[in-house]
Amino acid sequence: MTGNRPRDGHATASRLTVSAPASGGASLSPVSHGEEISVSRVFDAPRELVYRTFVDPDQLCQWFGPTGFSVPCETAESDARTGGFLRFMLVSDADPTRRTPVDVALNEVVEDELLVAHADIGAVAGAGRTARIRLRLEFLDQTRGRTTLELRQDPSRHEICDDPQAAWESSFTRLDSLLRRSL
Repeated sequence: MTGNRPRDGHATASRLTVSAPASGGASLSPVSHGEEISVSRVFDAPRELVYRTFVDPDQLCQWFGPTGFSVPCETAESDARTGGFLRFMLVSDADPTRRTPVDVALNEVVEDELLVAHADIGAVAGAGRTARIRLRLEFLDQTRGRTTLELRQDPSRHEICDDPQAAWESSFTRLDSLLRRSL
């Protein structure tokens, strides 16, 4: 989905764009004034495989989370269908008592193509407030077995992740590694 993005691939001034070179990796453009976050990332893996890493708990726990956090596999569960869920616990690598529940409600699912959801991110160790983040992820086929992921997220911030752009970038770096091992 390209939305209001001009043909050159850069977002309008009110969006963040993450563009990825052909071999993976990403570079960030400046974010502006708390508007919707838009991330576009190319993965060197087939669309079905990239999609599965988001909905299969055994794969999600191997890559998801901002730098300094991980998802213990025993906390991850999924019912990947419209009306289903993803649930897991983000745990601080530095302080394992710092645990944050994440409950993702899947509002729309088109297998291997689309996930539309809202994520309720719980308070860290009972302090703070729960944040709700809306997400839209589209998985688009590219040539030579590659996939473009188009991610849109509302601008919500949370105590666990003050910089969602950097969090997605660090997670996607780990996802690149997982995908390379899976091929």
